[in-house]
Amino acid sequence: MNAPRRLGLRLLVTFGLLIIGVVVGLIFQNVWLGVLLAAIVWLGWFLGYESRRGHNAGVNDEDHGIEL
Repeated sequence: MNAPRRLGLRLLVTFGLLIIGVVVGLIFQNVWLGVLLAAIVWLGWFLGYESRRGHNAGVNDEDHGIEL
């Protein structure tokens, strides 16, 4: 039941960051740089989102190291 909602949120954030990346790239006069920055931000958001969804946010387990 929540799967379509999660998918919608992921797609919305992905397209939003892509558009923001293109705009930032146009400001810097290098669209690929903006897309690269957007991809880096998206990766950090995605890791944090999935970690929080899996109830692993802020886990500091000595066996596995520090996780997002």
